[in-house]
Amino acid sequence: QLQLVESGGGLVQPGGSLRLSCAASRATLDTYAMGWFRQAPGQEREGVSAITSDGSTNYADSVKGRFTISRDNAKKTVYLQMNSLKAEDTAIYYCASGRLPVLSAAHYNYWGQGTQVTVSS
Repeated sequence: QLQLVESGGGLVQPGGSLRLSCAASRATLDTYAMGWFRQAPGQEREGVSAITSDGSTNYADSVKGRFTISRDNAKKTVYLQMNSLKAEDTAIYYCASGRLPVLSAAHYNYWGQGTQVTVSS
C-alpha cells in the first residue's frame, strides 16, 4: 500500500515562493504518475500539476509559468515549486498517485493528507 506525506506548506506573502514535497513510504514511485491538487474552502478539488514516471509534465492554466513539478524516484519524493504566489493560490494542497498524468482527481488512487498553503500579506 502506497502512503504519501506532504510537507512544505505555510504562510507566504504575495509574490513569494514555497516548495512542497510529497514523500512516499512502503512502496516506490517509479511506475506511478504523480499529481498535485488543491482545494480552497467551499470549492471543489482541482488539479494543479502532474508528472509521468519518466518526467513529462502537465499544468493547469492558472499555474503555468509559476509552478514547477519534479520528482526524484530514488528518494521516492515529488516536489512542487511554487513561485509568484497569489492570494488565489491559498488552499490545502494534496499529492496523489495514479496511472495517468491527468488533472482529474478521479484518476488517482492514493492520496496524502494535505498541507496548507496560505498566501496573504
